This record gives sequence, C-alpha cells and structure tokens, in this order.
Amino acid sequence: MKIRCANPSDYDDVISVLNDWWGGRLMRDMLPRLFFVHFCNTSFVAEEEGEIIGFLIGFLSQAEAEEAYVHFAGVHPGYRRRGVGRALYERFFETVRREGRTIVRCVTSPVNKGSIAFHTGIGFEVEGQERSAEGTKVYPGYDGPGNDRVLFVRQLPV
Repeated sequence: MKIRCANPSDYDDVISVLNDWWGGRLMRDMLPRLFFVHFCNTSFVAEEEGEIIGFLIGFLSQAEAEEAYVHFAGVHPGYRRRGVGRALYERFFETVRREGRTIVRCVTSPVNKGSIAFHTGIGFEVEGQERSAEGTKVYPGYDGPGNDRVLFVRQLPV
C-alpha cells in the first residue's frame, strides 16, 4: 500500500465510489472538489496496484491554532480492517503535528456505527451533550434541525 497526498485529479475516482463505499447512502454532496484542490497538502489517498483503496480529507483549522479537522475519510469495503484507515490517520497526525497542531477533531452520523467504533478504537474520544437512542453521546442539531452528530476529539502527543 502506498499513501500519498491527494490531488485534484483524484476527485473523480473518489466521488465515483463514494456512495457505494457507504452502503448506498447518498454522500457525494458532502465532498466537493474544492477539498481536493485547496487541502491537498493535508489530504491523502491510499493506493494498491494503482487503485485508490482509501482516502482522508483533512485540513488545518483557520480559527483554532492548535487544531486540525478530518472532513471525510473512507476505505474500500474490501480493504477494511486491514489497517488502511489507521495508516491514513497516522499520516494525517504526523503532517498536522509538524504544523504545531495537537488536537484533531472529526464528526460522524450516529447511524454510522462502524465509524464510531473505528474512531474510538484509534484513540478518539466522543464529545456530546446527550445520549442518542442508540446510547452514543451526540450533539443535537449539529448540522441543522434533526441532524444530530457524534463529535470526536483526539489529543496528539507533542
């Protein structure tokens, strides 16, 4: 597996598989091309034999000098539980640490149990105001009315 910085030409390949990788959920609108153009230095793709098997789109916070944010990350269903996601996050952590960032944040939907398990498994803590019906702490209405989200935070070693 090779991990490299994302570039604008990766967009079409990633967007073409996005909904399939999320089990048919409509996710394409959440990942516009601008992320591949403006945040390529902190975004990565994982490839095997020339095929994209995972990606992570992240950036340095403009408002919080110690923070970085992962906007979107995904792994091909056939490559899950093989360390691809962890490797992408580790590359992101290394990159943002060099920029003086010590806190990484990200968000997921309460229905995405795989994402919740993955993030807590690699050291993220869940932040939230109340428990959802599924028992996970959520931030109610984070993305507008009825759109509760699970918020994650991870402290990076200095």
